[in-house]
Amino acid sequence: MTTQRQIVEHQQTQMQKVKNSGAISFNGSSPSSDDKDEEMSRSALSAFRAKEEEIERKKMEVRERVQAQLGRVEEETKRLAEIREELEALGDPMRKEVAMIRKRIDAVNRELRPLGQSCQKKDFIRREKEYKEALEAFNEKNKEKAQLLTKLMELVSESEKLRMKKLEELSKNIESIQ
Repeated sequence: MTTQRQIVEHQQTQMQKVKNSGAISFNGSSPSSDDKDEEMSRSALSAFRAKEEEIERKKMEVRERVQAQLGRVEEETKRLAEIREELEALGDPMRKEVAMIRKRIDAVNRELRPLGQSCQKKDFIRREKEYKEALEAFNEKNKEKAQLLTKLMELVSESEKLRMKKLEELSKNIESIQ
């Protein structure tokens, strides 16, 4: 493949031949010399046109490749924007349920305190009936609290699994872009 410098030198040589041939023909050279000079001029002109066409063709090829690259970059930018939006939207899907259960646990704890205190009284004989009711209520509330804690742990665990799965998907999407 010829370099740009070689092309320019070739064109300059052709132009010099054309100039020299013109000078000879004005000095009264023979008709065959004029034909030869004209042929050289046409040859130089056609070579120049061929190079111009080749330059234009290569320019179009480069332009097409640049457009193709821009299209790909635009698509990748859209994909990255979608991934960023998903990542920003990635919150705890069970946040409301967890908050509600935590509030219920706090309420049960508040109810447990006075029940626990009444169970700890030393005068059991006089207040045996009251004690049994309080103990039963205390046990029920403790059981309810244990159930709520179990539910909370399940929700938190499930939530973490969902979030990790989503993060892995987003990570794979990013890796596929690269």
